[in-house]
Amino acid sequence: MMRSRRRNRSLATIGLSISLLLAACSTNTSVTQQPTGTDSPAAPQQQAQAKEGGTLVIAAPVEPDTLDPQKTTWLDTTNSQPYDSFLSRDMQGKLVPHLAESWEVSEDGKVWTLKLRKDVVFHSGAPMTAEAAKVSIERFAQISPVKDLAGPIEKVEATDQHTVKVYFKEPFAPFANMLLGTFITPLDPERLKEKGEQFGEAPLATGPFMNPEIKRGASLTYVKNPDYKWGQVYADNQGAPYVDKLVFRFLKDDDTRILEFKKGTIHILQEVPSTYIQELQNVPGVKIETSMEQGMKYLGFNNQKDIFKDVRVKQAIAMAVDREPIVQYALSGFAKPIYGPLPPTIPGHSERIENMAKEKYAYNVEKAKQLLAEAGYTDSNGDGIAEKDGKPFSLELLLSEDPALQRVAQILQNQLKEIGLDIKIAVTDTASVKDRAIKGNHELFLLYFGLNDPDILYLLMETNNSKRVHYSNPKVDELLAKGRTTLKEEERMKVYEEAMEILVNDPPWVPLYVSETVTATRDIEGYKLNPFTGDILFGDIKLTK
Repeated sequence: MMRSRRRNRSLATIGLSISLLLAACSTNTSVTQQPTGTDSPAAPQQQAQAKEGGTLVIAAPVEPDTLDPQKTTWLDTTNSQPYDSFLSRDMQGKLVPHLAESWEVSEDGKVWTLKLRKDVVFHSGAPMTAEAAKVSIERFAQISPVKDLAGPIEKVEATDQHTVKVYFKEPFAPFANMLLGTFITPLDPERLKEKGEQFGEAPLATGPFMNPEIKRGASLTYVKNPDYKWGQVYADNQGAPYVDKLVFRFLKDDDTRILEFKKGTIHILQEVPSTYIQELQNVPGVKIETSMEQGMKYLGFNNQKDIFKDVRVKQAIAMAVDREPIVQYALSGFAKPIYGPLPPTIPGHSERIENMAKEKYAYNVEKAKQLLAEAGYTDSNGDGIAEKDGKPFSLELLLSEDPALQRVAQILQNQLKEIGLDIKIAVTDTASVKDRAIKGNHELFLLYFGLNDPDILYLLMETNNSKRVHYSNPKVDELLAKGRTTLKEEERMKVYEEAMEILVNDPPWVPLYVSETVTATRDIEGYKLNPFTGDILFGDIKLTK
């Protein structure tokens, strides 16, 4: 699932029944290249020296917890390399085949049939079969901490050597999203029998890279799969990767990451801090790649609290937020303001709903004060803080230690003071933010989500799953449940549009912005990121130095 990582794929979870909440938004729907100067002597030299072989080095911001896709809640480019997905989306967002050469859904929406390619083999050389795919899907449904994301699977059948049927208790439209990721990728059944729970220590599957060497806290190295010939249909190179090795280095300190990149020991630097972008743009041969994440940051309300049961209070807070200074000063311009429940990077986004929300919650301090006064909050003693029944209008804003979020919080604190709201900023670790949110021990918070399917609204807003904002609206519940069972894309999106209109009028949160992730590259050619899956096509990359 987006960033130069597949965080949209991570599908990390939001309900209590799913172990981790959506930790981030990965990834992207736009990729912009900004070369450092085409007249630089380094540019033509790079083209001339492009070659096959060598080791491609990436500075990755997060070390994976495991390489077993069915025991993690987080998949990105680091731990997905040994694997392929059943389907994908091309560079225009169209659903396309990958390991499954075709697929169909029964008329009642309860049976998904996948016809698998016949030329795919595991890293061991054994053929990929429908039985192997069946075992892998069943294993995910049994052991994965995010198994609920696969929906109400009833059974899985391998009806012949290359046909898999997945039966559901009821129609489940978001299953298409699972087929785009590698949570349910076919795993080598012999290696599964051999390693069992330790499969992640030495995984075997069908992906373009294999034989991982893990050095905890330092690096993760793969070698290319020389027999690979079933690459993505939209890749320039559908065969074995050009590079011999792929190395992810885990460097937590930004200064160290930047220094190593400038020295030329790193080819791809992910998540470049905004404070370093200008400096790197001045390095000969460096390109800056930008992409919008598949998610958004938001100011959340704990809707269980009495204060937020008055919709005028929530609407007033939304009107008091000016997103432009947040984007420019807290994020150095690398973000897009957002007003509606779904950003343009997630299917289901509606321009009509976005414009409606933008008009309704345009920055308007006076109107916000008027709404608060109607709700009983006025500044009676002239100290700048509104009161109601003698109690100051003061709320705690909970957020993680992320420096960017802290800058956002300070701007929000100043903006909300303009309407008489005293914000107390409370900074803690991310786990504590999520834990307090789940327990309802919070008032306001800054968090983020990411998923490449509008079902994210079900995971965030449906009464039994709303473990952050604690929102409950029977009509929204009804619509979000309907969105899960509506298989026709156009009809499904209309359902979400209707739900989002309610969420705009009765806001459970204040949407703030979609981040723009910045990646720097050097001494390579062929870098390409799929904006709809977040995949970096490492197989297309050649070294130029």
